[in-house]
Amino acid sequence: MSEDENQGLAGRLRERRVTLWTLIVPPTVWAVHFMFCYLWVAVSCAKLAAFPRFPVAFAAGTIVALAIIVGSGALAFIQSRTPGDPPPHDESTGIDRTRFLATATLLLAGLSFVAVLFTAAPALMLTDCR
Repeated sequence: MSEDENQGLAGRLRERRVTLWTLIVPPTVWAVHFMFCYLWVAVSCAKLAAFPRFPVAFAAGTIVALAIIVGSGALAFIQSRTPGDPPPHDESTGIDRTRFLATATLLLAGLSFVAVLFTAAPALMLTDCR
């Protein structure tokens, strides 16, 4: 990808409108992953009475969840760097709202990333259903 194409992509991502829908993507992905983990363990213990040696479906679900969260965080990082007025922000402008929502999304993406790792850790370490 050339420098001009890269600037064009970053510029298009900066201009993309940030809404509350983009804000809830990372915690929603974490919640779906959390539900997936519990269902995966319940089904595995009910059918096999033990965890599989290498949980392929679980690892794939965790990787997909982390990839979505990282993508959302990367988009939020680019949008939070949108140039605008320096602080203090005395007026409510569109750029200030965009940067605020993007920063909140970035923080939620970081929290959700850690939450997915903490949700995945027990299933990767435990081998008994008791």
